[in-house]
Amino acid sequence: MAENAFVLIVEDDAAHGEALLEAIKGSGHIPRLVTSGAEAIESIQQRPPDVVVTDYKLGGKLSGLDVLRETKRLSPDTEVILITAYGSEELAREALSPDSAHRAYDYIIKPLNLEVVREKVNRAARQAITARDNRQLRERIEQSFSFEGIVGGSESLAREIKRVRKLARSKSTVLIVGESGTGKELIAQAIHSNSPRKDKPFKVINCAALSETLLESELFGHVKGAFTGAIQDHKGILVAADGGTLFLDEIGDMPLSMQAKLLRTLESGEVTPVGSTETRYVDVRFVAATHRDLQHLIKDGAFREDLYYRLHANGAVRIPPLRERREDIPLLVHHFIQQFNREDGLTIKGASSECLRKLSHHSWPGNVRELRNVIERMCVEADGVELTVSDLPENLRSVTDIVPVGLPALAGMPLDELERLHILNTLKMFNGNRELTAKALKIGTRTLYRKLKEYGIT
Repeated sequence: MAENAFVLIVEDDAAHGEALLEAIKGSGHIPRLVTSGAEAIESIQQRPPDVVVTDYKLGGKLSGLDVLRETKRLSPDTEVILITAYGSEELAREALSPDSAHRAYDYIIKPLNLEVVREKVNRAARQAITARDNRQLRERIEQSFSFEGIVGGSESLAREIKRVRKLARSKSTVLIVGESGTGKELIAQAIHSNSPRKDKPFKVINCAALSETLLESELFGHVKGAFTGAIQDHKGILVAADGGTLFLDEIGDMPLSMQAKLLRTLESGEVTPVGSTETRYVDVRFVAATHRDLQHLIKDGAFREDLYYRLHANGAVRIPPLRERREDIPLLVHHFIQQFNREDGLTIKGASSECLRKLSHHSWPGNVRELRNVIERMCVEADGVELTVSDLPENLRSVTDIVPVGLPALAGMPLDELERLHILNTLKMFNGNRELTAKALKIGTRTLYRKLKEYGIT
């Protein structure tokens, strides 16, 4: 079955109209019945449907072909199925011709076979929803931005990228905060690449990956014999980054004794190798990042307040987690598909609407890194040229995670999807209790059950 679609039925025969209404409702779609071409046009202007099922002959001034023409003019993504009497199929076939200015999707011959109706409406719904989603995605791609490999269109990310562009031109230290996998190193690289130091070294050190002794040696260097295993002089990453940028990843995990030594370098540029009394000076731009709450660490005595304020002089760049900018997920999926097509010689054209829906509803604890890994695996293992729900990892196929979204994330979302999302979130709030959910939504329990059925919510 196709996704839940809004289907407009245009039929002036009451018996046929009711039969179509029940058949389409039974397929899980949301139907609306009107009895004239004029009503149909008014309905399409108010809310464009995914599919129009219209009788070829209608009472009134407008025929089914008039409805077809106006539908395609008002809503090009909408698919139209014509109903015609036996013996009039030639007229319907002409409307299906590739040469037709306003092409119909298919036609059905009376007397109606409701199984055929359901099957054709399902196929038309899939095509219409895919076309609509692809068009919306193209529009969002055109409106989105890509900055040094950072892809998005959400207001929250755009605001931080705007700050990054400005900070990149300065000499000041930058602190980047964000959960693991949000792309903090990409931001650091962007700062360096857009700074006057872009032709100088960009060095990275992970403060959480090394012991205190090794971290000190890696940062400041050491002289031969400074400790067991120091068989020769080592200049250290600060000296190697002289003139350029040093990215201190996970600085919240740096030991306190090292923090004091780093603060001195930040303030004066002094570097003293382990085991040496000789000091040299370096010109290094520092960019630091952490997924931890540094102010909380300060209260616990695990992070120096003076170092925090030195790093935080310009305010931190906050990279929002993916669950807070879920409107960027389709853009990122498109970006990663193109990337893996180039790298691996693949020909994946995109992802289905239902696949994107599943991906967008996941909470992504691993953020963009996790999404990238999932899309890479899907692209490599996909059987077709489009990623579908069957290509998703098992844990994502039945995903029911619904994440809170802000107003920017709701913009452009279809009304039926908004209602579906609101019902799901409310159900989750009441642990699946339908009576309490109906009461909170201020609707009757029978209405809730009907909507759950319409939206395929179990």
